[in-house]
Amino acid sequence: MPQYYNCGTSPTSHFKAIESMTLRIAISTLLAAVSAVAGLSAQTTAAKAFSSAPRQVMPMLDTNTRLDMIDYFNSGMSTPSANNLNGSSVITALSPESVSIKLTDASRCQIAILPAAGDSVIAVITTVATPAPDSKMTLYTGDWSKNITAKSFSKPVLKDWLTPEGRKNIDEVESLVPFLLISYEYNPDNRTLTLTNNTAQFLSDDIYTIVSPFLLPAITYRWDGKKFVQQK
Repeated sequence: MPQYYNCGTSPTSHFKAIESMTLRIAISTLLAAVSAVAGLSAQTTAAKAFSSAPRQVMPMLDTNTRLDMIDYFNSGMSTPSANNLNGSSVITALSPESVSIKLTDASRCQIAILPAAGDSVIAVITTVATPAPDSKMTLYTGDWSKNITAKSFSKPVLKDWLTPEGRKNIDEVESLVPFLLISYEYNPDNRTLTLTNNTAQFLSDDIYTIVSPFLLPAITYRWDGKKFVQQK
């Protein structure tokens, strides 16, 4: 409805009223935009991250298949979905912060949402049985545009897995343990990342009996909003 002004109204007052109204509209628009951006960040879920993952991150499953998998799980169905390796995949657990997928009989994946200032961080943990479970984790910005693993996580090396006794016998450990197979699991409830040492599953019993006192069974990290910090 048009506004009619009394002919006796001062032009200056009229323009001031318009300026005030324009300012209020501009402020309201800005606040709405900020709220929208914050809302998008707050609404990021593991299911959305899984369904929107770029093909290079999730090459085994196309987008429509991933959406079907989410629908199956939410409907209480354990129906497997065909993957691009002529096998089948299925979601085994799903929450707003994490989704776990059985990719094949020998591999699995976890996608977790890590809270961060301004935007979420997406963690992708892929685990393969080779022959014991061995994991790799990659961290991305919430829009999948950037790999930020290098600045947010320092992968432990052999010395980090050694007990005090192991540090005294590092040469022996290095000669008996050619490599470590480590599986990762993120717990969104307490923001902890647990790395489990699976060396016992591929070393012979006699060798593992020698080295087991020298190796830690697990290492725990905690997400602090910017990076994973190793817990002592």
